[in-house]
Amino acid sequence: MDLLLILTYAGICIAIFKIFNIPLNKWTVPTAVLGGIVLIGTLLLLMNYNHPYSGNMRNVFRTVPIVPYVKGQVVAIEAKPNTPLKKGDVLFRIDPEPYQYAVDQKRAELAQAKNQFAQDKALLDKAIAVAEDRDAERKRSFQSYERYRKGQLKDKVFSDNEVENRRLLWKSSEAAYDAAVAEVDRARIAYESNIDGVNTQIARLTAALQSAEFDLRETVVRAPTDGMVTQIGLTVGSMAVPLPLRPTMVFVPTEKRVFAAQVWQNSMRKIAAGQEVEAIFDTVPGHVFKGQVLNLLPAMSEGEMQMNGQLLSANRLMPHGFGIAIFEIPDEQLEGFKLPLGVQGKMAIYTQDFTHVAVMRRILLRMVGWLSYVYPIK
Repeated sequence: MDLLLILTYAGICIAIFKIFNIPLNKWTVPTAVLGGIVLIGTLLLLMNYNHPYSGNMRNVFRTVPIVPYVKGQVVAIEAKPNTPLKKGDVLFRIDPEPYQYAVDQKRAELAQAKNQFAQDKALLDKAIAVAEDRDAERKRSFQSYERYRKGQLKDKVFSDNEVENRRLLWKSSEAAYDAAVAEVDRARIAYESNIDGVNTQIARLTAALQSAEFDLRETVVRAPTDGMVTQIGLTVGSMAVPLPLRPTMVFVPTEKRVFAAQVWQNSMRKIAAGQEVEAIFDTVPGHVFKGQVLNLLPAMSEGEMQMNGQLLSANRLMPHGFGIAIFEIPDEQLEGFKLPLGVQGKMAIYTQDFTHVAVMRRILLRMVGWLSYVYPIK
């Protein structure tokens, strides 16, 4: 753009010299050169500082790596490359047989647990009945023992051996009763063991079945949102594995376009959200798009430091850092041009200072856009 300004000034000077027949001598030529240096230098200083220009602008977009939740052999690929998809559309399918077997196994275990739960209820009822019977027997044995003991003490009706036998029978029935009570407690614990009102074994197997069913559903990999897949390298027969470092596809979600531009640090103080932006793209020569600044990123990677057990090298700080300005262009301006994602171009930001100089920036930007018909330059 600086070269365009110099060439424009040179062309104007040549035209003036030719039209007005100004002689070329030691006064006219140095005057034109020095005047150009002063004029162009002033314009460049005012434009570059107050209305920054960037020759490195690009449409930035996000992608979603498609990583399957389960592993298996790919049996079908239903997504077509570069074809719009809706959220939930099938991308590809993984062989579901191993996961169907797991679901069937968990269902059988859950059914068995439910049967066991019914059996535990029956065992508890039986244990309670046995305990009640042992309790009645214990009471009868104690009454018999008391009758024998009192008879032996009062009238010597029963011998000491008979009384001792009755006492042993009573103690035996006491032990049987205690064992029956312990069996009731064990059966009640097995039956009443629950979480949130559900038997723990049934709850565990229900969760295991739900996990197996989830794995089975995940054998069908679907689009996470509206968008498309591009450059599909996956083929039927490939082994899909849930490794984040080895995605099976790259999904491009449908989002509002956002653009990022490299700006010099001396202009960063002038850039603010809401300022007018004009942009040109290499793919659309001669057309100017208008937008506005969203924000200026508050950090630059050149000064980034992370804890890694190593000292920070001066070489890491040597590269010159650039700011990144984020701006948007209304969708209605972009319609009909079929701009691919990641398209590059140039842009200029117009601040509220020295607005009369902004006219020169607008003219130069359009001249750069016209040159894109021949060769895109920075």
